[in-house]
Amino acid sequence: MKPTLVDTDILSMYFRGNHTVIANFDNYNREYGKANLSIITYYEIISGLKHRDAKKQLESFLSFSSQNTILLLTEESASVSAEIYANLRKKGQPIDDIDLLIAGIAVSNNMVLTTNNEDDFKRIQNLEIVNWSKKEY
Repeated sequence: MKPTLVDTDILSMYFRGNHTVIANFDNYNREYGKANLSIITYYEIISGLKHRDAKKQLESFLSFSSQNTILLLTEESASVSAEIYANLRKKGQPIDDIDLLIAGIAVSNNMVLTTNNEDDFKRIQNLEIVNWSKKEY
């Protein structure tokens, strides 16, 4: 298993108890000790939980995130995201800014992205994706 960045949808499946996703987290943590998530995923999760006033889930997520690695948006990752945006826009295949930023963080940190949103992310050159919800790695 390669160093991996966890996308928001996979993290949501983890917290909802998806057995395949949980098994992949366990396998990953045995090898690397900590999961990696982006500050963008952190924002998406906490904003959704705060909107729903889901205090227990928010507490659980904050505890989880404090024990794992949150990768920040940097000048390099923003530049990579902008390059991805330009390439996809030229092809007439733009994707959401949130996904562009997550992809830029993954690429700039030389990480695989685990996501269930394969249709959008598979169009990005130099981004390897896996789907932890489909099979164990």
